[in-house]
Amino acid sequence: MADPAAILRSVFGFASFRPGQAEIVAAVQNGRDVLAIMPTGGGKSLCFQLPALCREGVTVVISPLIALMRDQVRALREAGVDAGALTSGNTEEETEAVFEALDAGRLKLLYMAPERLGNGATVPMLRRIGCTLIAVDEAHCVSQWGHDFRPDYLKIGALRQALNVPLAAFTATADEETRAEIVARLFTGATPQTFLRGFDRPNIHLAFGVKDSPRSQILRFAATRKGQSGIVYCATRSKTESLAAALQQAGHSALSYHAGMEAEARRQAEIRFQQEDGLIVAATVAFGMGIDKPDIRWVAHADLPKSIESYYQEIGRAGRDGAPAETLTLFGPEDIRLRRSQIDEGLAPTDRKTADHARLNALLGLAEALGCRRQVLLSYFGESPPAPCGNCDQCDSPGETFDATEAVRKALSAILRTDETFGTGHLIDILTGQTTDKIRQWGHDRLPTFGVGRDLSKNIWQAVFRQMMGRDLVRPDAARHGALRMTDTARPILRGEAGITLRRDTLPGPQSRPLAKAIVQAEDEPLLAALKARRRALAEAARVPAYVIFADRTLIEMAERRPQTMDAMARITGVGAKKLESYGAQFLAVITGVLPPPQHPQRRKLAGREAAPLFDQLQQAHTDLIRGADGREKPLSLTTAQLARLAERPPTDLAEIERVLGAPKTERFGPTFLAIINAPT
Repeated sequence: MADPAAILRSVFGFASFRPGQAEIVAAVQNGRDVLAIMPTGGGKSLCFQLPALCREGVTVVISPLIALMRDQVRALREAGVDAGALTSGNTEEETEAVFEALDAGRLKLLYMAPERLGNGATVPMLRRIGCTLIAVDEAHCVSQWGHDFRPDYLKIGALRQALNVPLAAFTATADEETRAEIVARLFTGATPQTFLRGFDRPNIHLAFGVKDSPRSQILRFAATRKGQSGIVYCATRSKTESLAAALQQAGHSALSYHAGMEAEARRQAEIRFQQEDGLIVAATVAFGMGIDKPDIRWVAHADLPKSIESYYQEIGRAGRDGAPAETLTLFGPEDIRLRRSQIDEGLAPTDRKTADHARLNALLGLAEALGCRRQVLLSYFGESPPAPCGNCDQCDSPGETFDATEAVRKALSAILRTDETFGTGHLIDILTGQTTDKIRQWGHDRLPTFGVGRDLSKNIWQAVFRQMMGRDLVRPDAARHGALRMTDTARPILRGEAGITLRRDTLPGPQSRPLAKAIVQAEDEPLLAALKARRRALAEAARVPAYVIFADRTLIEMAERRPQTMDAMARITGVGAKKLESYGAQFLAVITGVLPPPQHPQRRKLAGREAAPLFDQLQQAHTDLIRGADGREKPLSLTTAQLARLAERPPTDLAEIERVLGAPKTERFGPTFLAIINAPT
């Protein structure tokens, strides 16, 4: 089998594996059934792409979205890998080209959607082309408990049994319950080797804020990140359109995206987001899963997501390149009421509703966290970070807390004394002693709780009630127009058996925090801009997303290190052999101001490797000795391939050189070559 580390360097341009990748690659390469849970941006794709290039036969990749498959196929082809996709979005010519490559034995990776497994011809076709491995991307889609259930994923287990080949499943978010369902449905009785590689994305700054003119909050957040690619997630289609319009009026390049748009309009939005730098998309959750854009610098939620899994998946679309990224999630009582009612009014069985409320509670616990948010987030996924992260709003500036036991007991008393019939606003009026018409109408100014909460401001009481909902002490009752009712969780506090600490409110203004940039120093900014301009021109000419040419972090490294030769360019992260051949000279010209001299293909293959300087020395010696040491002998010359072979596998004696060059040429060149090879470096 081929060496995956060598392919990682030569094809993909990475000098080493990311943490956790090497073990997963080895298990997949050796034919083990594998379930790998890795954070978004942790390099999941390479964990099945590398083994596919090392193993015999074709690896079939089951992936949920056409856009995601197209992105990965384009990126693989740019790296020099034969890959193809069979999707409903293919033209007839594209499908014919894929089958032609399969029949010729060229294709190593074949992508398809799970819906194709319903076609009776699929299994015979996969047998015929020699499928030896199944890789399942976004494997959480198999779970009815997960956040993106896809029934056709249930056919993958039968496919694995029919082909009798190993299966490797990958996902970024799967709690213990979802992991168990993935194993049961995909591996059908087998026990996969499971890798849980951590959920932490330390480059992403976490922040939450209570809604207070949310449109203005989003606009202020975007203003401090102008020119950066971002996504704003919204709960409704109409909000995506109005927010995109507001962003445009504020001078941003922005557009909306939702499932109600025409298919062509959605496709054009996806293409623009992939290809344009600094574009903002205001979208429903329909957007993002199929976008493999690594340099999204920020993600904001204009409304609270439905679960902690959804939140984690959506913020994970930022900073996939490992550079710092920002998030902001806005929430308020109305979000909590909406999410609770969506669960309660749904058609799911009771145990499913209970699980969904628990997932929402976990997200609300994160939103109302009193300490480090990353500690709360990771503990939900079963991890225990040893210390506060230093990269969330709570670590930046911890909120003020207070013993809210008495306040919560007063609030619960007001709820019960009004027969759980009123919402937050009326209850706060009772507690603060406001003699409104409604208070007088219901006689609530005669309640024992009337005015008992005058020591706290209206804003503080709003924070108390919101956090009570967040802690699941009270829930809005949809059947009673949002009236608050007490849950069993609150009874120990009401009876004086437990206390509770709350924040006075969430932190003011996390949206104004400046982006922590992983951008180059000021003196390198003009060069980085020039490199991006060259990338944009090449991407537009090839009609591919800019990051398919080179990711941002590759251009940043070029700007910082300023390579002067093709060898130095080959050592830049993300510059594999095919990309060096396709683009190396053009980007080197941007850096140095001149195009480098053309190189023989055999020499270019050695660029950046230890064999390269030895090749150059052997080539110079060869030039010097073509007519012998005195320049008068009969010309003898070697091929570039022979010089490359000697450089790649340096011989230890003249006999080895003779096996490569033959006797006459060894007599001419051998002693000098051997001296060069054995010279101390």
